[in-house]
Amino acid sequence: MSSLAAQRRHPASIVLVLLLGLVITGGLYALLAPSSAGAAVGSSSDLKSGKSLFLANCATCHGVNADGRENNPSLVGVGAAAVDFQVSSGRMPLSNPSVQAARNSSNVQFTSTQIKQLAEYVASLGAGPAIPSSKYTSLGGNIAKGGELFRVNCAMCHNFAGSGGALTRGKYAPNLMDVSGKQMYEAMLTGPQSMPVFNDTNLSPQDKKDVIAYLKNVKNEPSQGGHTLGNLGPVTEGMFAWTIGIGLLIGAAVWLGRKAA
Repeated sequence: MSSLAAQRRHPASIVLVLLLGLVITGGLYALLAPSSAGAAVGSSSDLKSGKSLFLANCATCHGVNADGRENNPSLVGVGAAAVDFQVSSGRMPLSNPSVQAARNSSNVQFTSTQIKQLAEYVASLGAGPAIPSSKYTSLGGNIAKGGELFRVNCAMCHNFAGSGGALTRGKYAPNLMDVSGKQMYEAMLTGPQSMPVFNDTNLSPQDKKDVIAYLKNVKNEPSQGGHTLGNLGPVTEGMFAWTIGIGLLIGAAVWLGRKAA
């Protein structure tokens, strides 16, 4: 018994127990941990093409290693979704440096294949959000729930109908009416510019799909109250009242004055 107890107290046994614990912990983590959203890597040919596109079009601002330069951010870890959103919407490459990169469909300089290659190359530099599945960016969400989620999380910047609005220091929340479902999802997932990130913990993939369904319904739903005036609320309504309403009152006053004379 004393010999067995001495073996248990041997320093080597402690090391063996620690190593066994580390192996078991690592194995369980690899088995049970959720996969990274940006872990998928494209083929070697796509990565090579993506790197060539990056060096030719992006490295001037973001650095040859995508680690940023001066006021331009690092792209390591932003994921494929961020690249797809920025490039497919024409925001990048930035054609006109200003306070905020604006969506510009005429500035889309790459094909869908090239955008995919560029996104896969950036994703290979560090794990980040992946391009969403069409399952969550197509129609079919819960419009009522999406409207509730939008009003709670988005309307304070984008307006209750997604028409956009002004922010501080010359920035703005863009109009969402002509934005594709994929780009809406990617924006929620990556939080471009002043927008916060709504990851899957904040808004689940189904929640994001519901928000997209609500916005698409707002765009296609006819206005029962007449012309929407841009859905900008009291701003356009007030302008209409001043320009049209007061103009009519002035015209009536002039007509009455001439009649009395």
